[in-house]
Amino acid sequence: MFAISSAQAESGLASYYGGRGHTGEMTCAHRTKPFGSIITVTHGGRSIQCRVNDRGPFIRGRIIDVSMSAARALGMTRSGVVRVSIE
Repeated sequence: MFAISSAQAESGLASYYGGRGHTGEMTCAHRTKPFGSIITVTHGGRSIQCRVNDRGPFIRGRIIDVSMSAARALGMTRSGVVRVSIE
């Protein structure tokens, strides 16, 4: 069972953006996950769930862009770009 979950997990850099969607929603942009998918994003001991509603990020080395609300919940607004793991 552990091998299955680790195969689906990714880790890398995340940033945040204004994004599409309603203000205050926990949304994100991912290159390949289907729209509407719920992704768990973890940074610094905090985990959130966000819904994929956009494509991106389009900057090399980044695996996900999260909305401003999600960035606040993860505590990453000061850093701007942080290392995360996603499932």
